[in-house]
Amino acid sequence: MRKRYVLLTLLLSYCSLAAAQQNTYCNPVNIDYGYCPIPNFVTQGKHRATADPVITLFKGNYYLFSTNQWGYWWSSDMLHWNFVPRKFLKPWHQVYDELCAPATAVLGDTLLVIGSTHTRSFPLWMSTQPRTDTWKEAVDSFRAGAWDPAFFTDDDGRFYLYYGSSNVYPIYGWEVDRKTLQPIGERKELIRLHDDIHGWERFGEHNDNTFLQPFMEGAWMNKYNGKYYLQYGAPGTEFSGYADGVYVGGHPLGPFAYQVHNPFSYKPGGFARGAGHGATYQDKHGNWWHVSTIVISTKNNFERRIGIWPAGFDQDDILFCNTAYGDYPHYLPNDSIRDSKGLFTGWMLLNYNKPVQVSSTLGGFAPNNAVDEDIKTYWSAASGNAGEWIQSDLGQVSTIRAIQINYADQDATIMGKQPGLYHRYRLYGSKDGKNWQVLVDKSRNRTDVPHDYVALPQAAQARYIKLENLHMPTGKFAISGLRVFGRGKGSAPDTVQHFVALRGDSERRNAWLKWEMNDNATGYTIYTGIAPDKLYTSIMVYGRNDYYFNGMDKDKPYYFCIEAFNENGISRRTKVVKVE
Repeated sequence: MRKRYVLLTLLLSYCSLAAAQQNTYCNPVNIDYGYCPIPNFVTQGKHRATADPVITLFKGNYYLFSTNQWGYWWSSDMLHWNFVPRKFLKPWHQVYDELCAPATAVLGDTLLVIGSTHTRSFPLWMSTQPRTDTWKEAVDSFRAGAWDPAFFTDDDGRFYLYYGSSNVYPIYGWEVDRKTLQPIGERKELIRLHDDIHGWERFGEHNDNTFLQPFMEGAWMNKYNGKYYLQYGAPGTEFSGYADGVYVGGHPLGPFAYQVHNPFSYKPGGFARGAGHGATYQDKHGNWWHVSTIVISTKNNFERRIGIWPAGFDQDDILFCNTAYGDYPHYLPNDSIRDSKGLFTGWMLLNYNKPVQVSSTLGGFAPNNAVDEDIKTYWSAASGNAGEWIQSDLGQVSTIRAIQINYADQDATIMGKQPGLYHRYRLYGSKDGKNWQVLVDKSRNRTDVPHDYVALPQAAQARYIKLENLHMPTGKFAISGLRVFGRGKGSAPDTVQHFVALRGDSERRNAWLKWEMNDNATGYTIYTGIAPDKLYTSIMVYGRNDYYFNGMDKDKPYYFCIEAFNENGISRRTKVVKVE
């Protein structure tokens, strides 16, 4: 009996250690984004930007390609990304950009990549060892001339191309000959937007079609249980409601039917907003993920980042993406998982709209912008000098598990991708604001970390967090989000009271959601879907007690519930309510 007890104790200790060592991450993804290369944006401020990502698992590593980065990244764990510099385009294509909205494909032992083009003289590249810059042309001129392309290889070996980016034209599909790597047969029109039915497809920040028809773009294809899932982005990359929808069919070129749950990838609220124009893929353990575009659109409409969200298929083969608390820390699993909800660490935001002190302030870039949970706003110091600092008061001594530092690009002078950029800082914690201890020391850091996320090896107890700048790669010391995660010492909010969902007859695509304000809540997470057990859509709301949801299909009923959260935890959800 004693031996069994000892073995059980050792097993529990091992499991606890494994859990403690499990990696976590936090969106936006922390990679060395390049600075926007488009000259007519210069007057609005130089800034980092990328979008339209694709992640491909190839020979045991993940490869991340995205728009205008003069290269790509690879990773063995989806957490630590290594940049590989590479100019894919021929000199006469290299004007101001590189690969735009790239596509990848795995054919046997070869990885293929191509960017967007309206010409038919664009090369298709291949490599068997892409961890290094060892590429050659598979074909020198890919004759499809496809913008926002995506490739798909079926189980029978047949190879397909999907593409389209327009507020006029549809998504097209075309078979590609595997030997010649050129399109064969006739291209087919596959799907179009129907914003008269689907509320989320309407153009504008509030889906109100203010002056343009919505854009359909970013095709992607997956196969699951013999069904083909043709995905697309809409209604525009500038908007918080930028999302991905999906049609399902029985053949790679259709016909396709609109999935009853749409958009499947959607994140209109919280710090990091937007989850459109992405790609769905499996990790080494068979878990599904969706990588997509996060919207900033402050210095320019196309100022964007990348997010990675847990995804999957339910028992009815419905494709979904879990973005609930999607910009809070999540685990990266080291095995196959059953439920993506279990990836959320439960570490809550500790400093939303809490008091802030700073070393200096530039103009109207106020200190509180660094803790308002809006990636579009930021505080800027008067300089980028060493010694500039920002201090956040959590209000009480709390258990701190992780910190995310999101830099803004105030007065950046860099264009494109430049080697040797790095941030240096120290992060301090204090219980009384007088006696400080170093929590994170990056005084010798040599890497570019624009959205640095640090999970502490051991939880710290502190009320005050202070970030001291030591070196900026360019521009002022500016922060769009100093985000502290862990647990407070109080209680989670009570269940939300008097939650109602109102849907009128005049506009069936919209609903007004309203509830009683909870004085103990930081914010609320709304869940909605097409059945009580399929509430896959989530919306995070801070500091208010109503929300106008404009993302419904006009011809189906919807179900809603809500929960409150604060720095101490999450309340019970309300009962599910139905709107006809």
